[in-house]
Amino acid sequence: MALKTPHPVLGPRALNRATVARQLLLSLAPTGVTEAIGHLLGLQAQNPKPPYYALAARLDGFRPEQLSALMESRAVARIVTMRSTVHTHTAGDAVALRGLVQAGAIDRELALFVSRGGLDGVDLDRLASLSRALVEERPRTPKELREELLKEWPEADPQSLSVAARCLLPLVQVTPRGLWGRGGQVALTTTDAWFEDAADADPTADGVDRAADLDETVLRYLGAFGPASVKDMQTWCGLTRLAEAFKRLRPGLLVFQDERGTELFDLPGAPRPDEDTPAPPRFLPEFDNLLLSHADRTRVVPAAYRSRTWSGNQAHRVFLLDGFLAGIWRLDEAKDRTTLTVEPFGRVTRGQRTALTAEAERTLRLMSPAGIPYDIVHVEE
Repeated sequence: MALKTPHPVLGPRALNRATVARQLLLSLAPTGVTEAIGHLLGLQAQNPKPPYYALAARLDGFRPEQLSALMESRAVARIVTMRSTVHTHTAGDAVALRGLVQAGAIDRELALFVSRGGLDGVDLDRLASLSRALVEERPRTPKELREELLKEWPEADPQSLSVAARCLLPLVQVTPRGLWGRGGQVALTTTDAWFEDAADADPTADGVDRAADLDETVLRYLGAFGPASVKDMQTWCGLTRLAEAFKRLRPGLLVFQDERGTELFDLPGAPRPDEDTPAPPRFLPEFDNLLLSHADRTRVVPAAYRSRTWSGNQAHRVFLLDGFLAGIWRLDEAKDRTTLTVEPFGRVTRGQRTALTAEAERTLRLMSPAGIPYDIVHVEE
């Protein structure tokens, strides 16, 4: 009887180069902003600025005004999706991916607040209907929404009411929130109200009034984050029990394994560069999805550094050297001067320091206000 042939093994460097290439971080991509956001299945956007820095690290010639213009035209928007966190998505994905991931972390967050007792006596169907009417009348801040809902349920926990509304309804953060150099407080309305004609806002938005197809999303995930395991995708999207989808797709996928024997799936035509392919330094924003979208993050985050990228529940901005996380960076934006501080976690060679300085200068030229001088400071560990 013939022995079963094991799947080809991909080590950390091979996985690193494949993932960094899919993430548009191996070389600056000539891709348009909308196309890049769609390819990456959205950009983590818990804070207003990270999507801009995420694109600056990936796209050739990116300017912050490009993303702001797309947000103002409603071609892209900020909405809670994967892992029940805020992402910047194309109009089509804002609707479709929110519909797909609703049954995961978003419903679990709602269940948690219900279990804590803050919504005792609250009819959730009534809350959703009333909330929809309020935010479609005009965009409301969470505080305004809470105050209106408390008139109906004065004994309820105020925060639980607004969280429930956010979980029950696909609520977009309307502009000027998230615009470069402007910003504003969070104000919410529904995707229905914000995307009056989503097909015009996003020509790729086919069938935006339905949830995204799971199998199609698996393939898109592999195209942006693969090769990946079932648990990797579950970590990325917040859904569970995805093994059946991978089983359906398996005949058309390549199957590898990591050094621990975990099965990894991939698209046949996706890039898998040689593990010795040069990877330039890149400055990433806090919460970048590159760092949050795999159950096993060692393909990008060395195990020794994982705990060093967070303070409490706040993530630091990080930079990559040779494709791997290698330190954090800080930005001090005073009125008359900008200072970018580079703090590596280990030894940096003279050549790496030179390359880091060049990438820091490129980032600052793109992202700093015109006419404001800047400094780059290297802090040795």
